[in-house]
Amino acid sequence: MKLSVRRGAAALIGSGTLLGALAFAVAPTALADDPPPPPNCTAADFAGVNSGVSAATSAYLFTHPDVNAFFTGLHGKPRTEIKSDVQDYFNANPQARDELTNIRQPLADIKNRCGFSNVAPTP
Repeated sequence: MKLSVRRGAAALIGSGTLLGALAFAVAPTALADDPPPPPNCTAADFAGVNSGVSAATSAYLFTHPDVNAFFTGLHGKPRTEIKSDVQDYFNANPQARDELTNIRQPLADIKNRCGFSNVAPTP
């Protein structure tokens, strides 16, 4: 009885190993059909850029209490209202618009260079 269980386990492990080896053998062939991504366009690269932009945005908002108060005041509003309020605010405060746009520029750059499509547009 124990011998049958061992043989079954060995067969299961062996088949898993074989499937894993096949997956690694086939993966380069499947990947070879797609062009290589541009350099520095991995998920880690995007996450790094995104975290830098988030940190810079946080620092900006802490050092610009009026802008921070405006964006904090948007909480709970409908999206359509937020969009028009932000546009009105930026029209009345072009310096804040330009500064925040510059902070977010690295996101736009990596999106354009790497072809990411799920990145929020700059204001």
